[in-house]
Order: sequence, then structure tokens, then C-alpha cells
Amino acid sequence: MADSAQPAGALMPPPVPSRVRLLSSVPFALLLVAGLATGHVDRSYDNGIPAAARSSTAWSVVPSAGGGTRPAEGGRPYFYAEGVPGAVLEDTVSVVNPGAKALTVELRGADADNTRDGGLSLRKRSTDTGAWVTFAERTVRIPPRTRADVPFTVTVPGDATPGDHPGAVVASSGGRDAAVRLQLRVSGPTLAALTVERVRAEGEHISYDLVNRGNTVLTPRLAVWADGVFGEVLERGPRTLPVELLPGRRITLTEPWPDAPAFDSVDIRLTVTAAGGARDTATASARFVPWGVLAGVAAVLAAVGGGAFWRLRRAGGLRGRSGWGLGGRPRRTDSENELTGAVT
Repeated sequence: MADSAQPAGALMPPPVPSRVRLLSSVPFALLLVAGLATGHVDRSYDNGIPAAARSSTAWSVVPSAGGGTRPAEGGRPYFYAEGVPGAVLEDTVSVVNPGAKALTVELRGADADNTRDGGLSLRKRSTDTGAWVTFAERTVRIPPRTRADVPFTVTVPGDATPGDHPGAVVASSGGRDAAVRLQLRVSGPTLAALTVERVRAEGEHISYDLVNRGNTVLTPRLAVWADGVFGEVLERGPRTLPVELLPGRRITLTEPWPDAPAFDSVDIRLTVTAAGGARDTATASARFVPWGVLAGVAAVLAAVGGGAFWRLRRAGGLRGRSGWGLGGRPRRTDSENELTGAVT
């Protein structure tokens, strides 16, 4: 189990590794290495849990140097493993205590997850990769200025689905947690597929959902277009999103649009692609109406119309009470009868 020398922020697996080592038996030995230099740089990542502090006295958890099957110069940023269903894979995690006091650390495996907005987190309850991890020692006491190398195995179930199963090795001590990514790929057919859904214009941004419909981790690329009544109002070419979309996850993202039209009818089109041939396009329509301005104009017109109507009605009411018609002639009332000379 090992990795390539990719950046720590990359979640996509490296190229197909060399043959992994299968365990027939694992010597569960705890190796303590004394005399460590201070100033170690922590390679753990923040997954919704407090990451290890970067200081000369903070403990840290990292992949062991030279461990696994693909050791990288300068240390490995994360664990990488690949095996068929039923395989038992091995690696070693190192916990470094550069401080002057002894340290007790609890180790566990965890499943990786996406937050709603696309960030990375760890699930509280492991049912996938995190549940397949077994440590030689779950509780490790590390003397001052010492490194503890703890072997662990990943037992892939016989019915595990092919594809990526992202997880992490987590260390906890003194109310602080630190984790190292564990990238597990189960051998077999892989599918890169995604959909973009629920596209909608909301004020000065466009909101949309991305869903990973395949079994590999995806790094999406987004392109946006919008056409109004009088032509194109938005065009943004494909660019890589700062998101690692895990298999089976749905996330909600927003695209800023601070210069959205004030008054227009717009058709919006989003196209998302990813490695492996994943591609999808979704459209939506939106009407931009300055309701505040229209409401103000309507209020003014209503006030002007109401005033004119009131004045006309008042003038008509005064003429009716005077009893005089047009031209100064007396107005005939119902109580007056015209004399025709007929005798009744």
C-alpha cells in the first residue's frame, strides 16, 4: 500500500501502482525510534476535524517512510492501496512525538465523505474502508522525542464493489484529531459518470447540484453560458473546480454572477466534465425583473391616479348638492311634473 508523489491536496488516485503485498501473516510489532529532530512538518489534512498543528512541539501522524509498495522521495502525502476483493493489504503509519512529555494516541480507520458544499469530511460511523482497517495496536504510548511506527492492514471484503473507496487513518490524543488520507481502489471495472442538476439563478449567483454517478473520485471542470433577449450575457470557459467529488455523493455549488442583468429573460447552460469521459449538460431559464423599481413606479402611479379620482369625485358631488345643471339652468327633480294641459 503506497502512493505517488502527488500534492497532498489531490484525491485522485495515482497511476496503477506496482504489485501490492498481500499478507499471509503480519508481524504486529510496535517500532519506537528515538532521537527525532524537531520541526517536523505535519502532512495530515483537515477533513472537518481539527488537523494537527504545524509546530515543533505538536505531534503528527504520517505514512511511514519507505512503507507500502510505492515509496516517494521526501515522504508520502497519503496512503494508496489497490487490490482485488478478498485481498489483505499492509502498510505502516508513523506517529511522531517531538515534545518533552510522553504521548498516548488512539488510532482508528474512517470513511471519507463530502460535505454539502463539496468539502471533505470523515463519517462518524465507518461502514466501508474505515471498517476494513485493523491496527497492530489501537492505543499507542509514545515516549518524548520518539516516533512510533504502527503496522496496519486493510482487508478488502470478497463482495466489495470495484472502484474508489476513500478513507483515512485517524489519530486522536488530548482532544485533538489528525488524519492521513487512505486511497483504496478495489480492482475491477470502473465508471466515471456524473450529472449536473437543479440549475437555478439566485440573485448574484447560479446554484447547481453535482452528483457522482460512477465509482471513481472525480475532479469536475465547469463551463457556463447564458443568453439573454439581446444576445450573450455570460460566457465562462471550462475550468477545474476546487472539489473532489466522491463516488455516490451529491454536492451543491454556486457560481458567482455579480454582473447579472437587471432586466432580461435569460437561458442558462452548464456543462460539467471530468476525467474518464464523464460529461453532462443542464439548462435553466430565469427572468431578471427589478421588482423594487417597478413597485416604486406603481406606488407613484397609484398615488397620482387616486388623487385625480378624488378631485373629480369631489367636484361632481358639489354640483349635485347645488341643484343647478349645466349652463346655469335649474336641475329637474323627481318631485316636479311637467304641465301638458291634460286634465286628470
